[in-house]
Parts: sequence; C-alpha cells; structure tokens
Amino acid sequence: MGASPRPERDSYLCMQALLDAGYRVIPVNPIEAGNSILGQHCYESLAAIGQPVDMVDIFRSPEAALGVTLEAIAIGADVVWMQLDIINHQAAELAEAAGLKVVMDRCPKLELEKPYWVAGEG
Repeated sequence: MGASPRPERDSYLCMQALLDAGYRVIPVNPIEAGNSILGQHCYESLAAIGQPVDMVDIFRSPEAALGVTLEAIAIGADVVWMQLDIINHQAAELAEAAGLKVVMDRCPKLELEKPYWVAGEG
C-alpha cells in the first residue's frame, strides 16, 4: 500500500528487492491504479486485488496505517507490515485481535539484506 513508480522512493526500492528475492508483489496506489509499477499491475485498493494477499506492506503515514489495517483485515490478509517510522499501536492491536501478525517500524528490504544462519549449518 503506497507503491510508487518513482525509482528514488523507498517503496519502489523495497518492491524491487522483494521482486528480486522471488516474492510476488502487487502494488496498490489509487493514483497509479491501472498502470504498471516494475511490471506489476497496480490496483486502486486492497479490495480491488480480488485474490488472496499474504502480507500488506504499508508505505503510508502512521495515521493512515489504521485505515489500511482495517482494509487488510477485511480482505483476510495474514500479515500487516508497517514500514520504518510507521508506528500505530491501535492498528496493531486491531490486527492482532483479528488474528493477523503485525510488524512495525521495520523494512522487509532491510530484513532481506541481513545475514542469517540455518540450524545445523556452520
């Protein structure tokens, strides 16, 4: 939510990193609806996607995160992920009460860049 077609924007860079890592990404931005961002069809809203959504990555203001979270709950998403500096405890509580997992103030692109280990290796 909040995808941008502008390569200098964090949402664009995050989307590119997720696509490069093999994730399917569906951009949502009412202004860009019907256009493509990084080759992916952009939708007006979460409800307009019309297919299951695992994770909603929120690139909106902390205040807007509540409305996006309510949309994520309505479509049956599994996870609400609020980007860096996006903290909305009311949204998090509502999502958790509805059974969604919540991540706040983190970026999946940065998480993908972190080294990790696998149990039983090295």
